[in-house]
Amino acid sequence: MAHTQGIHHLGLTVPNIKEASSFFIDALGFTQVGDIPSYPAIFVSDGEVMLTLWQAEEPEQATPFDRHKNIGLHHFALRLADSSALIDLYKQLETRPDVTIEFAPEALGESGMQHMMCRIPGNIRLELIAL
Repeated sequence: MAHTQGIHHLGLTVPNIKEASSFFIDALGFTQVGDIPSYPAIFVSDGEVMLTLWQAEEPEQATPFDRHKNIGLHHFALRLADSSALIDLYKQLETRPDVTIEFAPEALGESGMQHMMCRIPGNIRLELIAL
């Protein structure tokens, strides 16, 4: 039996904390549930998972993440209710200048699920999966 019970929160270091938090709030409907202005950090949640967004100290000096060469977060995935919700969100995201679509909704292998991949502010890879 596992000792853990799922993800409590996921922490992401971002180059612009305002842009990142705005994406989650405006594009995905998250709610800001806290902040630490002196750190700085902003906490957002969809009611199931909390994301901790940390401001990078010197983002212009940071090395962009390369999923083929770096150790660390390859991507993270958020669950949607169904494929129609995924299609609707895809249509919204493809119009946003702060989002790059890697691939549109498609079958997730033989699972019967649909998924898509995009890059959000901070060049972080986000997968969206419809159950």
